[in-house]
Amino acid sequence: MTRKQFLSVGPAAVAGLSFPGRAAAQSARRPKNVLLLMSDQHQHGCLRIDGHPVARTPNLDALARSSTRFDSAYCTNPVCTPSRASLLTGLYTHHHHSWNNSTPWPFEHKTIANYFSRAGYITANIGKLHCVDAQTHGFDYKLDFNDWFQYLGPKARLYADELGHPNSGSGLPQIDDLWRDFGDPWKGVRQAFPGVDIGRVSKIAEQDHFDSFVARESIRFLKNHGTKQPFFLISSFLRPHDPFMPSERFASMFPPDEMKLPDTWGKVDFATVPKDIQRRIQNGMRQMKDADGARLHTAMYLGNLAEMDNALGQVLSALRELGREDDTIVVYTSDHGEMLGEHGLWQKFVFYEPSVAVPLMFRVPGLTQAGARSRTHVSLTQVMPTLLELCGLPVPSGLDGDSLLADLRDPATRDTTVFSEFDLRNPGAKYMIRRGDYKLNYYVNDISELFNLKDDPKEMKNLALLPGHTDKVEELRSELFAWYAPPEKAASTIQDRRR
Repeated sequence: MTRKQFLSVGPAAVAGLSFPGRAAAQSARRPKNVLLLMSDQHQHGCLRIDGHPVARTPNLDALARSSTRFDSAYCTNPVCTPSRASLLTGLYTHHHHSWNNSTPWPFEHKTIANYFSRAGYITANIGKLHCVDAQTHGFDYKLDFNDWFQYLGPKARLYADELGHPNSGSGLPQIDDLWRDFGDPWKGVRQAFPGVDIGRVSKIAEQDHFDSFVARESIRFLKNHGTKQPFFLISSFLRPHDPFMPSERFASMFPPDEMKLPDTWGKVDFATVPKDIQRRIQNGMRQMKDADGARLHTAMYLGNLAEMDNALGQVLSALRELGREDDTIVVYTSDHGEMLGEHGLWQKFVFYEPSVAVPLMFRVPGLTQAGARSRTHVSLTQVMPTLLELCGLPVPSGLDGDSLLADLRDPATRDTTVFSEFDLRNPGAKYMIRRGDYKLNYYVNDISELFNLKDDPKEMKNLALLPGHTDKVEELRSELFAWYAPPEKAASTIQDRRR
């Protein structure tokens, strides 16, 4: 069924198309509920189960042990809004046209919530959606930053202070247009302090943090609605994204002087990287160019991650206590990663593995193998068709991603190709292709990067500049251009916002 056909029929018609003998088929096909747990800016290697020396992620580790994991999963765009749009629409950025953190998701591209809602599910997004306008995108039940600010009341001032500046990626404002006419209402009111980018212990009480709010409200939803009809729930946490200000309990777990800086920190040869990378290293956060600042920032990031893991664990515990664990598909992922000092870089925006690779795990009762792992290269565009197929719902035509059901049944590594893109429509646009051991990062109007990730997992040796690799560069570039031919001259002046 196409998107146009989907929109032209009512719920009953969709149910008839999707489920001949629906009631009997549904009871035979359980599980049918979906819990999609999502974080923001989680570097895929920051899990204790994967050998990270200091990360505290007991709940994610436990979920990983009971799930099938994709060790080579990629976001479609290493920045929040476009990546989330891809996850929920199954489309790459140049198809859904949510170009950056300032462009809303176009209404005509329906999300996974639309399809589940039409099939009789109650759909909910609790937490960060980051669609940067007021659309609900098919969710019947939605709580986001503005609902949290209502909960906080006057304590919202503490959060404004900790952010230090407007930042829709952190929810203040949640929708930029609300401040468009009269400017930032917190200007001259918030109490700025040095080192806001590095982080510190939060002054906000643990129970008042956004991730605690998301956990609490997700549990309330499960109790009030999760036993009455099938549900599709996204619990979307902010952390480990900034502000890097965990509660005292979690900050104290990570003494800054015990943090180890990455092996690549301060070791990039500028002659071998594109100008964009040079600029990001040179103009990055001043405080983190100092080793002590970098260690403190790393500690606060890991504190954020530990606090998110704790909140996520509360939701999983409630699912179990409510007796819904055995008939609920659980998925965990993040919208993009975090460089965390690798290559001297912080945040995301680039195609190195810590930024563009993401954690991805599926726990499907009766199907997935506990502890199984796949090295197949997969994309967040594949989450939507996978969940629809797992629940017996029709997968719309025209998606960029295909279902991972076969991989969940048999996690053997397949030969696949994935792509990512960033800063489209600008002169500095860049695109990535990963196939086999090789990754090509193509920069419009700049040099390319070619890496053999098997031999060079830290991506420090740019083979595109060395003899003997021209054929591989041309092979991958041809495949990249067949997927999407980048304009050599971009006319737009959309700016890269640090959100």
